Amino acid sequence: MRTRIFPAAFAVAALALLAATPATAAGNSNIPSQPTLKQVVNGSWRTPAFVQRDRYRHPLEVLQFFGIQPGMTVVELAPAGGWWTEMLAPYLKAEGHLIETVPPEGSKGFMGRMRSRFLAKLEASPELYSKVTTVPFDPPATVMLGPPNSADLVMTFRNLHDWVNADDGSAQAVFEAAYRVLKPGGVFGVTDHRAMPFANGREASKKLHRLPEDFVIQMGLDAGFQLAGVSQVNANPKDPMTINIHHLPPNLAHDTPAEKKKYLAIGESDVFVLKFVKPKAGAATSGSAGG
Repeated sequence: MRTRIFPAAFAVAALALLAATPATAAGNSNIPSQPTLKQVVNGSWRTPAFVQRDRYRHPLEVLQFFGIQPGMTVVELAPAGGWWTEMLAPYLKAEGHLIETVPPEGSKGFMGRMRSRFLAKLEASPELYSKVTTVPFDPPATVMLGPPNSADLVMTFRNLHDWVNADDGSAQAVFEAAYRVLKPGGVFGVTDHRAMPFANGREASKKLHRLPEDFVIQMGLDAGFQLAGVSQVNANPKDPMTINIHHLPPNLAHDTPAEKKKYLAIGESDVFVLKFVKPKAGAATSGSAGG
């Protein structure tokens, strides 16, 4: 069983995120049977440290932009500590279906710990997570997200640069897997840290953990998707796009006090939000289909 090895800075940041996740959620007894998006974003069960990041991540606006609806089948790729899961699971519990990807059984080291922590989170709060399905996911080899043409919406948040960094076809495999599982007309929502326009995508990813927006758009088109929309809801004009994102909040990795003050004033990274659509039968495409 192969195990993905991530850069050390990413591992430290992700472990911090997992550590912020409580084993149980508080205040779950008053969850409406079919909450609105606003209700799940404002849910009392959400981890306080996660809520503090809403001003940068704008979950309500992002989910509205991707077009999520209660009855959908939704796949979230690489949920880490479950920042989005805390909102997606109760929103889809009554009428929809949430599928979360996890490292395969038997994963070692950091990936094994992330798997165990996330599954423990789900098990600890059945009132939130009892209807969530998990599938093993370790691109490029293990990327089966569900039956072909079965999902309405696939989303991944700030993960794509790590698959690009792997330099083993993982990023392409992810786009192809999303294309296969989506119904015609289904949406693939992608967010990531923005690099300078027209920069070398792989260099920016390895050095800064960022991706140029045009680079990602081309990846989507090459997989057979159409670009349906671009949102600037998570744009940050204070971010010069030349800083390794782990130096910015919430990580502030290895920074001096003076640097932390500077980076706190910038805030979290400038993030692009892209909405790709799998064409319906007979629609023209700009690239080759991924499945």
